[in-house]
Amino acid sequence: MLLRNRAPSIDAATVTASEGFEHVAKPSIAIMRWLSACGVDFVLVGGVASAIRGQAGLEGPVDIVPAPYGRNLDRLANALNGVRALQRSPGELIGAAQTAPAAQPKFTAEMLVRPERWQLRCAEHDLDIEGRPPGSPSYQELLFEAVRFRISPEVSVEVAAPEDIEHYDHVRRTGKAPQMTVMRLTA
Repeated sequence: MLLRNRAPSIDAATVTASEGFEHVAKPSIAIMRWLSACGVDFVLVGGVASAIRGQAGLEGPVDIVPAPYGRNLDRLANALNGVRALQRSPGELIGAAQTAPAAQPKFTAEMLVRPERWQLRCAEHDLDIEGRPPGSPSYQELLFEAVRFRISPEVSVEVAAPEDIEHYDHVRRTGKAPQMTVMRLTA
């Protein structure tokens, strides 16, 4: 049987962090290495992105905004199907063992382009795929402001700007994009 079309597996045992990134969790680096090996283009947002940018003590799932073009979403869907990714329930603890078996969706590119956020568990690793709710920056806008970090010898990722990370944190907490209101007082 040909193994060429088989998606790579997620292996946290062989992960080594680059100097200065030892504080980033090895399972998070393993997920990013796996996504890169699958050819998925993405920008990293969320707690792991903040940790890479230097905020210590932040943990959570690897939170990505994938490039919205068809081939990239097909690669992401194939990778998720290859590791049999399951949906996490919204109240479920990150990294905790799943209590009830969840239904395994068959991912497609059309499913991943929706504005909803996907909270997934790939084996024992957590991955969140951000949709694009109204008012959120596009992938191109995120990429323009992003900085590339080499977090391990084999993993180099685009990490969103701090204000974009805060934007997605607000969306995660409230369910909608932040709005800025300018008021002028007249005396």
